[in-house]
Amino acid sequence: MVHTYRADLPLVLVESALARNLFNLLAGQLAHNKTDVNRVTPQNKDILIQMKEITKRFPGITANDRINFEAVKGEIHALLGENGAGKTTLMNVLYGLYQPDEGEILLRGKEVSVRSPLDAIKLGIGMVHQHFMLVPVFTVAENVLLGLGSTKGLDTKEVVARILGLADRYGLRVDPKARISQLSVGEQQRVEIIKALYRSVEILILDEPTSVLTPQEVEHLFKVLRSMVDEGLTIVFITHKLDEVMIVSDRVTILRDGRAVSTVATNETSKEELAKMMVGRQVLFQLTRAAAQIQNEVLSVQELRALSDTSLPALRGVSFSVHAGEILGVAGVAGNGQTELAETIVRLRKAASGKILFKGTDVTRSSTRSMLVKGVAYIPEDRVGRGLIAGFSVADNLILETYSEPPFAKGPFLNMPTIRELANRLIVDYGIKAQGVDAITRQLSGGNLQKLILAREISRRPDLLIAEQPTRGLDVGATEYVRRRLLEEKQRGAAILLISYDLDEILSLSDRVAVLYEGEIMGDLPIEEVTIEKLGLMMGGTRLGGASQ
Repeated sequence: MVHTYRADLPLVLVESALARNLFNLLAGQLAHNKTDVNRVTPQNKDILIQMKEITKRFPGITANDRINFEAVKGEIHALLGENGAGKTTLMNVLYGLYQPDEGEILLRGKEVSVRSPLDAIKLGIGMVHQHFMLVPVFTVAENVLLGLGSTKGLDTKEVVARILGLADRYGLRVDPKARISQLSVGEQQRVEIIKALYRSVEILILDEPTSVLTPQEVEHLFKVLRSMVDEGLTIVFITHKLDEVMIVSDRVTILRDGRAVSTVATNETSKEELAKMMVGRQVLFQLTRAAAQIQNEVLSVQELRALSDTSLPALRGVSFSVHAGEILGVAGVAGNGQTELAETIVRLRKAASGKILFKGTDVTRSSTRSMLVKGVAYIPEDRVGRGLIAGFSVADNLILETYSEPPFAKGPFLNMPTIRELANRLIVDYGIKAQGVDAITRQLSGGNLQKLILAREISRRPDLLIAEQPTRGLDVGATEYVRRRLLEEKQRGAAILLISYDLDEILSLSDRVAVLYEGEIMGDLPIEEVTIEKLGLMMGGTRLGGASQ
């Protein structure tokens, strides 16, 4: 698979994290151009693994409800579903991490017992988890050998030679003697795949394998997977990304709310059909953005400067404004001051100089608490670390910013009936899938964590909403939901500062677009004047019209 890039676009755009957006924009075309892969015809292949009527329950929830799933030899079988649909749970059952409450697993038509990952490996089943299971201080070779049992008599040179052989065979370049801590995320994933191949697995489960990769690494991974199935391996590809399903898979099984909806051949379906099966309704990939009804200025940032966590300049004289009833999208390559900008405005980071005016009042030295009380809401990029307290209940997280105010407080005491009433209402209004208001927040999926933050922030009816990477890592249904709520807040009259690395998101939601480069605004343009070429120039450091000087 070869991508052709415009020669007049800056190289930084092609090689940056934002290139994933160009990858996504091209994905629809690539998905229909299937001459670059030799897809299997499942009807003519042998069924390798079958899972029959698999049911897995946890306290208060049925994660898998009588699911039937099968994979044939030499195919890439995508397991598609929203966050929390039961995809990973089902594969954890196949890998022996969970034991099913009901159902059976068959390998080549014979029932097998998979009581542990060790059993799975002996049966030829391997799994690469979304969060890698590697020991950072060990070398690649040492990590590959972990879990093999006795290594007595093993020749280290032979082990290294076999790792190099697998790496060369499948295009998984990695140094067997390098420590894991020295490797990039993409290289660590290669180590996990080599670990499985070293154990001679026939079925390889990959859990959200592209979530941590750059676009170039994604493209390389797809080539690796295709070479593996060409040699007879079977890949189960867990994902919620429709474009990737259309590009790389042979068949796809769709899960929704813990149940299997359908299994279809990829070349006989479409992204729109998959999305409908995935979320149970028609999904709008392009939402209608009403023209901005510009009102009074809500936020004015004037010559703002701030330092990074390493005390280096992160913001270098940034100036812009946001009005009620509009969305200002801030684009840029990751690491050019976006997070520092959001944190400085909400006073989580000290401003070195410059001014921040909120509704005409200088708040440059206000506290974060004061900003929240004045009517500022913040959706941080780090949902768990910054936006929520994972060990608290859903109800507790919904009042994190208002717990000391009436009607949630009666003097020094919490008004629990009122808090629970609010939490129950917001769970329904925002479609949060949780086992009641007392559910521990860490048990929620990524999409539901984001809905929880949205519910808390939007329910306060803020005058200014700062949304930083609001749909990062979310499935198509949750993404559509979040974007729709942002547009509704704009229509209500809120001023919205949208900070996103997703170009499609910026272009579809914003009324104006500003681009940050090395802590400076390279341009501030109305959406009607924005093109991919202009964005590329600004992201590469070229200042265009409307930029602060």
